[in-house]
Amino acid sequence: MGELTPSALPPRPLEHFSEVGDPPEAPRCATNHRHGHAHGVLDPAIAASQQGLQAVQRSFFILLLTAAVQFGIVLLSGSVALLADAIHNIGDAATALPLGVAFRLAQRKPTARFSYGLGRVEDLAGLAIVAIILFSALVSGYEAAHRLVHPQPVALLGWVAAAGVAGFLGNELVALYRIRVGRRIQSAALIADGYHARTDGLTSLAVVLGAIGARLGFPLADPIIGLGITAAILGIVWQSARTAFLRMLDGVEPEVVEAIRHAAGHAVPVHRLLEVRARWLGHRLAAEIDVAMDGRATLQEAERVSSAVESALRAHLPALGAARIRMRPSGAGSDASQQAIASGPMKKLS
Repeated sequence: MGELTPSALPPRPLEHFSEVGDPPEAPRCATNHRHGHAHGVLDPAIAASQQGLQAVQRSFFILLLTAAVQFGIVLLSGSVALLADAIHNIGDAATALPLGVAFRLAQRKPTARFSYGLGRVEDLAGLAIVAIILFSALVSGYEAAHRLVHPQPVALLGWVAAAGVAGFLGNELVALYRIRVGRRIQSAALIADGYHARTDGLTSLAVVLGAIGARLGFPLADPIIGLGITAAILGIVWQSARTAFLRMLDGVEPEVVEAIRHAAGHAVPVHRLLEVRARWLGHRLAAEIDVAMDGRATLQEAERVSSAVESALRAHLPALGAARIRMRPSGAGSDASQQAIASGPMKKLS
């Protein structure tokens, strides 16, 4: 094919669209975005690994069993502190639910109506879980406040303390498992989840303190502990809801965009980066990149550059699901949006 002069270039920029899958043994440098204690949203660094998914799923069953035991004792004892802790454990376990829903629906192929697939279902499931946890937290908070104003004796204090210990052991087991798997697959996100579970185990021990206080003649210890745990749950609900709404509004962490820029900078043939956009579709990242080339470049050269950018993105971003790379002749776009890059790692703007 002959060369394309600037005057002979087609009116539309050259586009290269590719569905980026999970390459074997993909490096996990990834996005390095902040990892908070949020429920209903699965971290993409975990979802990119089959072992990470198994760790989340098995943790779900462990915490679900722990919460079921605690709920049973709540019905017999009437402890509001134990009720709050059981809801807290249910919230941790529910993290795996949007994953299961999204993965089941993600198996469906895109249609004319849903041309991007059904990745957004994960965000909707996350919001549903946040709403359920919020409602449960309000119920436990009301019960704790009512018990604080109208004290009632807590029955089966020994069983309440045992349930608190069970909550600690369940969370500690999940913590050890997540940390071990996280270190094996080099997932900082899964390791952080493990330490969060360990912190939740300490919350369960607060139930034991409430039972001891009630045994020593201070019945208000149980509702006070319940209110403290409810406050912690409400903080998690706020953080989870903020993350879910951010993704539904196509918001993305600035570190993710910076990681895309950095990855594109490793593509040696790239001359100039005009624009970078990204959004989450469930736990998969969709990126759009405009790259400037010499206006005399051939279609084969444009394809070679776009392939190099795609390979760099795949190597640096294991959460990447799709990338649209458009090749534009030099001078396209506004000068304010251009970022010059060398034939190596991209320089960071000051």
